[in-house]
Amino acid sequence: LVRTPFHQGNMAELALDNNHIACTYAALILHDEGLTIDAENIVKLTTAAEVEVEGFWPGLFAKTLKKQGDLNKLLFTIASSGGGGGGG
Repeated sequence: LVRTPFHQGNMAELALDNNHIACTYAALILHDEGLTIDAENIVKLTTAAEVEVEGFWPGLFAKTLKKQGDLNKLLFTIASSGGGGGGG
Protein backbone atom coordinates (compact mmCIF):
# COMPACT_ATOMS: atom_id res chain seq x y z
CA LEU A 1 0.00 0.00 0.00
CA VAL A 2 1.24 3.44 -0.84
CA ARG A 3 0.37 6.37 1.36
CA THR A 4 -0.08 9.65 -0.44
CA PRO A 5 -0.17 13.12 1.08
CA PHE A 6 -3.74 13.47 -0.20
CA HIS A 7 -5.02 10.63 1.97
CA GLN A 8 -5.15 11.51 5.63
CA GLY A 9 -6.90 8.31 6.79
CA ASN A 10 -5.33 5.41 8.64
CA MET A 11 -3.93 2.30 6.98
CA ALA A 12 -7.20 0.34 7.42
CA GLU A 13 -9.06 3.03 5.47
CA LEU A 14 -6.38 2.97 2.77
CA ALA A 15 -6.65 -0.82 2.47
CA LEU A 16 -10.42 -0.47 2.16
CA ASP A 17 -9.93 2.07 -0.61
CA ASN A 18 -7.57 -0.27 -2.48
CA ASN A 19 -10.05 -3.16 -2.19
CA HIS A 20 -12.85 -0.98 -3.56
CA ILE A 21 -10.74 0.41 -6.38
CA ALA A 22 -9.36 -2.96 -7.46
CA CYS A 23 -12.79 -4.64 -7.49
CA THR A 24 -14.39 -1.66 -9.23
CA TYR A 25 -11.80 -1.62 -12.02
CA ALA A 26 -12.02 -5.40 -12.40
CA ALA A 27 -15.82 -5.24 -12.67
CA LEU A 28 -15.62 -2.44 -15.24
CA ILE A 29 -13.06 -4.36 -17.31
CA LEU A 30 -15.20 -7.50 -17.21
CA HIS A 31 -18.28 -5.51 -18.22
CA ASP A 32 -16.40 -3.78 -21.03
CA GLU A 33 -15.20 -7.14 -22.36
CA GLY A 34 -18.68 -8.65 -22.14
CA LEU A 35 -17.59 -11.22 -19.57
CA THR A 36 -19.50 -12.39 -16.52
CA ILE A 37 -18.94 -10.23 -13.47
CA ASP A 38 -18.51 -12.82 -10.77
CA ALA A 39 -16.15 -13.34 -7.85
CA GLU A 40 -13.98 -15.81 -9.78
CA ASN A 41 -13.36 -13.40 -12.67
CA ILE A 42 -12.72 -10.46 -10.34
CA VAL A 43 -10.14 -12.57 -8.48
CA LYS A 44 -8.52 -13.59 -11.79
CA LEU A 45 -8.12 -9.96 -12.83
CA THR A 46 -6.86 -8.66 -9.50
CA THR A 47 -4.43 -11.58 -9.26
CA ALA A 48 -3.14 -10.92 -12.78
CA ALA A 49 -2.67 -7.27 -11.82
CA GLU A 50 -0.79 -8.40 -8.70
CA VAL A 51 -3.22 -6.55 -6.45
CA GLU A 52 -4.08 -8.10 -3.10
CA VAL A 53 -7.78 -7.99 -2.32
CA GLU A 54 -9.33 -9.36 0.85
CA GLY A 55 -11.20 -12.58 0.09
CA PHE A 56 -14.75 -11.37 0.67
CA TRP A 57 -14.61 -8.26 -1.58
CA PRO A 58 -14.87 -9.94 -5.00
CA GLY A 59 -17.98 -11.88 -3.97
CA LEU A 60 -19.53 -8.83 -2.34
CA PHE A 61 -19.00 -6.74 -5.47
CA ALA A 62 -20.33 -9.48 -7.75
CA LYS A 63 -23.47 -9.98 -5.63
CA THR A 64 -24.10 -6.25 -5.36
CA LEU A 65 -23.76 -5.71 -9.09
CA LYS A 66 -25.96 -8.71 -9.83
CA LYS A 67 -28.69 -7.18 -7.62
CA GLN A 68 -28.42 -3.91 -9.54
CA GLY A 69 -29.28 -5.71 -12.76
CA ASP A 70 -28.25 -3.86 -15.90
CA LEU A 71 -24.81 -2.36 -15.26
CA ASN A 72 -25.14 -0.05 -18.29
CA LYS A 73 -28.26 1.47 -16.75
CA LEU A 74 -26.47 1.90 -13.42
CA LEU A 75 -23.43 3.53 -15.03
CA PHE A 76 -25.36 5.88 -17.28
CA THR A 77 -27.90 6.85 -14.63
CA ILE A 78 -25.12 7.89 -12.28
CA ALA A 79 -23.17 9.61 -15.06
CA SER A 80 -26.13 11.56 -16.40
CA SER A 81 -27.55 12.75 -13.09
CA GLY A 82 -25.85 16.10 -12.82
CA GLY A 83 -25.22 17.80 -9.53
CA GLY A 84 -27.63 20.28 -8.10
CA GLY A 85 -27.22 23.95 -8.80
CA GLY A 86 -25.47 26.09 -6.26
CA GLY A 87 -27.61 28.10 -3.91
CA GLY A 88 -27.26 31.79 -4.24
